[in-house]
Amino acid sequence: MPRTRPTGAPAFVTTIMVTIFALPSLASGQAPAGQTAATGQQLGDLTALVEKLQARVNELEERLRSTERVVQGISASPLNASAGAKSGGDQTPVPPSPPPATADLLRGTTVNFLLDGYYGYNFNNPIGRANLLRAYDVSSNAFSLNQAAVVFENASDPAHGKRFGLRLDFQYGQATETLQGSAANEPRPDVYRSVFQAYGTYVLPIGTGLNIDFGKWASTLGMEGNYTKDQMNYSRSYWFNFLPFYHMGARLNYKVNSALAVNYWITNGTQQTEAFNGFKDQLFGLNLQPHKNVAWTINYYLGQEHPDFRYVPGSTQPNLPALQGTPFVPIVNPPNGKLHIFDTYVTWSATPKLTLAAEADYVIQRLLTTSAPSHTSGGAVYARYQLAPRIAIAARAEYLSDRGGLFTGATQAIKETTLTFEQRIADGFLLREEWRRDASNHPYFLTDTLGKLKKEQNTATLGLVWWFGAKEGVW
Repeated sequence: MPRTRPTGAPAFVTTIMVTIFALPSLASGQAPAGQTAATGQQLGDLTALVEKLQARVNELEERLRSTERVVQGISASPLNASAGAKSGGDQTPVPPSPPPATADLLRGTTVNFLLDGYYGYNFNNPIGRANLLRAYDVSSNAFSLNQAAVVFENASDPAHGKRFGLRLDFQYGQATETLQGSAANEPRPDVYRSVFQAYGTYVLPIGTGLNIDFGKWASTLGMEGNYTKDQMNYSRSYWFNFLPFYHMGARLNYKVNSALAVNYWITNGTQQTEAFNGFKDQLFGLNLQPHKNVAWTINYYLGQEHPDFRYVPGSTQPNLPALQGTPFVPIVNPPNGKLHIFDTYVTWSATPKLTLAAEADYVIQRLLTTSAPSHTSGGAVYARYQLAPRIAIAARAEYLSDRGGLFTGATQAIKETTLTFEQRIADGFLLREEWRRDASNHPYFLTDTLGKLKKEQNTATLGLVWWFGAKEGVW
């Protein structure tokens, strides 16, 4: 129970004090002279006793005050408050135990989930219900699972002394098949298909901090990214579909100042978790922010995308080397022509509601160093307007000249326009209704008759995206 400090002297001290003050009046009254002398002696003895008792009382009060300060300090501690709330009584303070090492390592880790599905309809009614030139919304007249993803992240935080981080993205669905299903780029796609990203980070204490990532990461060639919730439109552009999706290797980023950062990558290649030749691709890039509302990226990528060996699963040829049980053979005099990608894009937040963006790309590739090059060039423009807090509209228009068929397999010029209406039903759930028209200068798109092609395809799509987790901003 709470204890209170005494506010005055004990009762017996008060009684003695009254007696002391009464004695002089008795001495000055009608008492005999001998009695008066005796009374004076008693008065002196009592005065000495009172002074002794007062000193003792002062000592006791000081002890009480010291005890009260200690009790108040214990009651105010979080440990004692928590214990008192649970038991309802006085608690003996117990020093807190240090958190386990595992809990400290997991501090700041986020676990995030995303589900992205759609229903689309192609008005060409194509054979196989296939939408050509699409990265993700590849199916017509079908309820489709685009992505089911889980993202684990423990980001570095050098400002608070944590210089390392880790990120893992696991992905399933049609988008996974698009991203990592091409045996032309990935010698063994099934081994890594569900692992979209897996990289570790360390920030070297050099200047403002040199950020180093090692592992597999999503390419930042081209403006658009993997997760639909972070894009302006539901469908992806030609350039997202054509430019690399991911790389395996090391990348460095150094922020020179608030307006400039530089990037350097060294990788196995474009969309190669495992290298299929000995050449190491490289990227040199700049991130510019000339104004707080403007972000501008410039990239140059140099690669060599021709394999020097191939797998021959099930081969009965004797004495072939094998990798994890799969035999392979070298390619005699493999081609070694280079790939050059010039990529730039800029985003401008013109107003709090209006965002504008543009992208331009130029790609050159040769089979041999002496071969005539194939060229793919063009770009895209974007606009997004926030009509209301949970309603937005976005538009995209793009053009791609495919001289040599690097993207489409045929020399042609293609273009598309897309209009997207977005409704954010709640935080973590949005709907997108989209109309898109693709067109070519040659008959290219499938119809309901085998061998009969059209110059255009029109599609209508309803996309539904759910996500939740503690990760903020763009995934």
